[in-house]
Amino acid sequence: MLSTAVAIALLSATAASAATWTVDPAKSKVTFSGTQTGEPFSGTFKSFKATIDFDPAKPEAAHALVTIDMASAKTGDQQRDEALPGADWFDVTTFPQATFEATGFKPKGGDAYEADGTLTIRRISKPVVLPFTLSISGNTAHAVGKAQVIRTAFGVGQGAWTTADYVAFEVSVDVDLSATSQP
Repeated sequence: MLSTAVAIALLSATAASAATWTVDPAKSKVTFSGTQTGEPFSGTFKSFKATIDFDPAKPEAAHALVTIDMASAKTGDQQRDEALPGADWFDVTTFPQATFEATGFKPKGGDAYEADGTLTIRRISKPVVLPFTLSISGNTAHAVGKAQVIRTAFGVGQGAWTTADYVAFEVSVDVDLSATSQP
């Protein structure tokens, strides 16, 4: 469900021209959404960290690492919020974190990019593409993206939850990050 996880972090091959971007948690969020019994639901990961190194002149050398505290998932529904940390879903006792790591961004024209990365949930790692837009003004950057993941590919939803009878397989993970650069 994470996606995305997962968030975005960047690393340049030439450290002299790369900038380290510090994500402002008060202005950033990682959210998720899906469908349960035909009704849409959404939630947020209240706690995550992102490290970003990025040189706009060399997006292919970027590096991003987002680490999400899976116990921080909240949807506003008491029953769902009590179930998510459990063994059938995130199993936070055994798998407390999820990560998304991307090495390099592909420019897609204008402010659009794609980050080919690896999403790891419940120690299951799969490739995930995160399309996003990036705007930079001075030393401030704003990235907004959405990735689609299949929850069961990561073992999210065990037992009776391995089917889509109650909870759809596809989950969207949205990333909205604000950061400042520190060369």
